[in-house]
Amino acid sequence: MIAIRSVVLLAAAWGAAAPTGAAPPQEFITRRGAKLYDGAREFRFVSWNAPNLHLVEDAFTFLGGAPWRYPDAFEVRDALRSIRQMGGTVVRPYVISVRRNDGDMGPHAHVAAPGEFNEQAFAALDLVLKTAEEEGVRVIIPLVDNWKWWGGVEQYVAFRGKQGDDFWTDPQLIDDFKQTIHYLVNRRNTLTGRRYRDDPALFGWETGNELDATPEWTRQIAAYIKGLDPNHLVIDGRSLHGVPEASLDDPNVDVVTTHHYPNVGNNNAASIRAAVKAVDGKKAYFVGEFGFVPVDEAQRMLDAVHELGVSGALYWSLRFHRREGGFYWHHEPSGGDLYKAYHWPGFASGDEYRENQVLPMIRDAAFRIRGQRVPPVASPEAPTLLPILDVAHIAWQGAAGGRAYDVQRSERVHGPWEVVGKDVSDAAVQYRPLFADRSARIGGAYYYRVVAKNEGGASPPSNAVGPVEVTHQTLVDEMRDLSLVHAAAQPYGFRTGDARKTQEDIHRVELGGGGSLVYRSPGKVAKVTLWCFASSDDAPIRVAASDKPEGPFAELPTKRTTAPSVAGDYGYLRPILVEAGPVPADARYIRIEAPAGAADSNVQLSRIEVRYGDSP
Repeated sequence: MIAIRSVVLLAAAWGAAAPTGAAPPQEFITRRGAKLYDGAREFRFVSWNAPNLHLVEDAFTFLGGAPWRYPDAFEVRDALRSIRQMGGTVVRPYVISVRRNDGDMGPHAHVAAPGEFNEQAFAALDLVLKTAEEEGVRVIIPLVDNWKWWGGVEQYVAFRGKQGDDFWTDPQLIDDFKQTIHYLVNRRNTLTGRRYRDDPALFGWETGNELDATPEWTRQIAAYIKGLDPNHLVIDGRSLHGVPEASLDDPNVDVVTTHHYPNVGNNNAASIRAAVKAVDGKKAYFVGEFGFVPVDEAQRMLDAVHELGVSGALYWSLRFHRREGGFYWHHEPSGGDLYKAYHWPGFASGDEYRENQVLPMIRDAAFRIRGQRVPPVASPEAPTLLPILDVAHIAWQGAAGGRAYDVQRSERVHGPWEVVGKDVSDAAVQYRPLFADRSARIGGAYYYRVVAKNEGGASPPSNAVGPVEVTHQTLVDEMRDLSLVHAAAQPYGFRTGDARKTQEDIHRVELGGGGSLVYRSPGKVAKVTLWCFASSDDAPIRVAASDKPEGPFAELPTKRTTAPSVAGDYGYLRPILVEAGPVPADARYIRIEAPAGAADSNVQLSRIEVRYGDSP
């Protein structure tokens, strides 16, 4: 039996973290001409889109089904604190979601039906606004999506059994949408007691995301919003096809925006310059989304924003720390199988899309546009070590701004402490434990704690967890390379792309028919566990054991567990958990193979654990 005791209690899940001391918003953002103001001061910003801020679409658990849930207080604060550390003062989450019948959202939608609203979803938005006020960040709320991902225009139309473009003209559909607006504007925040219309933490209402709306619809909706809420800005959500010229003369529209992407052909500084010329000083203007662009062109776009007096720019996109440890991940299908969501403060796992260059660039621009010098990076706050069931499964809630972590171990609760994991990245693996202590002695009992580090220094240590009794050891392979493999036989190949289909795992090994990997265990093997992805539940995979590297290998009995099929938009592969054992007492070599000639022989290995040395 493994004994576990937390010496220092974990922070309460609902908001125990203290505010950073950033000044809470006191006044509403207003517009005068083409400029935005916070009181008497011009308000300009460079910051982030954080789509998951109020509804998480990336909460993968291996056999857990659909990846949707609501963020908790730790996650929301981590996101907003990360933005603040980068100099950001504005955040744009994704849209107010609408129930879909053809996706994998399940009950996770703000709008369940016309005039029917999901209190749990809006409670998460309450938390966002409360925390944003404490962290000194303003929130943009886009009211509806033009696309299907989180439900949107198409779903409002489907509720009434009408046709596609009816959303822009049909009085009943317009009234349905107005019910959502009325509910939002007048909602009383359950955590602050303040109505949304009276909350200065709200930057403004965006009519939607990348809408194909008619000018008449925009005029009607903008007037309706202003009639309910004269305090906040109204932002035209027609953003993907240049400046919406009709809104430049609309007295109820305060701000126009543009989005810039490769598939639109406007992902460059020249398009921003053209937009400024088209606006011609009639409205405030900011770049609502841009990304999937080489770093040098992104810098030119930011320079254009700064030099031309544009109110701001929001990069796409930021994901934050996850409550179970590590980060949320999001592969971008529109990013050419290259770009993924960014993680502050930048990690080697994002080298392919230049994460360690993009984040300092955004931070520099965020302070520069506000006329401030870029401050040094502050040392991180203490992380929170999570309960430890097994020394091969150690994880912690990361600290905003923490670049690396030292895992420390002691036989006594007060030390002395030794470093058993140095410079561990919490962005190296996706949805898995962050560290395995291979040096722990079987039969021993240890306490653990974690220290976060960055350019500014080291954090105080986390809470200590223990004593953890070590009853066995585990060889853990996350499939980054063959460094833990004793022998390999072709065909096999490393896979990093199209990661959404494999729960965002960017390090897999695919075995073709006849391909195999052999592991050598330092001790008596008790169990072998494989995390696999395949196109069908019965994809062939075999586990065999031998006392010699050359064999003969005896096939082991296996148990397979799969998750229920998930209807989704990404073509997920099937997760298959394979548990193999018992293992013959003299076996030290484990072979994992895809049989030659099988019909569907391509299996992607995501993680392998070989458990050994179990004490009696």
